Amino acid sequence: MELTKKEVIRMIEISAVQMPDGEEAINQLISYSKKYNFACVYALPCWIPYLKKNMKVNSHARMASAVGFPSGAHSKGIKLKETEELIAQGVSELDVVMNVGMLLSGRYHYVQDEIETIVDMAGDTIIKVIIEVKYLTEDTIKKACELCINANADYVKTSTGWTDCTTLEDISLIASFVKDDIKIKVAGGIRDLNSVIEMIKLGVSRFGINTKAAMKIIREWDKYPSGKINLV
Repeated sequence: MELTKKEVIRMIEISAVQMPDGEEAINQLISYSKKYNFACVYALPCWIPYLKKNMKVNSHARMASAVGFPSGAHSKGIKLKETEELIAQGVSELDVVMNVGMLLSGRYHYVQDEIETIVDMAGDTIIKVIIEVKYLTEDTIKKACELCINANADYVKTSTGWTDCTTLEDISLIASFVKDDIKIKVAGGIRDLNSVIEMIKLGVSRFGINTKAAMKIIREWDKYPSGKINLV
């Protein structure tokens, strides 16, 4: 199987979601979104109105944002309100942080019901659930994936990107649990094209990558004069 540069770019969500990211970082997102056809442009909720206003000329671009970010410990009502507001503002994809504390407390019904309610409210909006693997064991990763699948989420996502980097071992473990039942998104510490390639081989179909790292990955395509990468 071969992938082109265009196909890989369509797997990347270019993002500015760190605490210090302000107007300059958001303007960078807008600028690069006009040049490259990323899967979507991802910003924290307060920047979505600004992002929408300034991306009007870029009709293909999709906006994405977060619910319950970064702790996941917001009340269910707050998460539902965030979901409702962001969808009303035109967001096409939402990354919802799982309530990991509830998961680790064995309150599985609470966790699944919260995700399921958000999925139902979201309609056609794509829902990716962040399970924050740093805090989980093999057994709780498996349980988190199971709850995401049962709640009909579209993706299970490894991390907010605010904690340690996601490893190939983390991804391999998740892939072994979910099979084809849910898609996998990775975030946290993705800094080079080789990492992206290895993760795609394991079954990843989406990447949350900050602007600087995304540009570095795009430049690394110069190593492949054919413009294609063989995944075999």
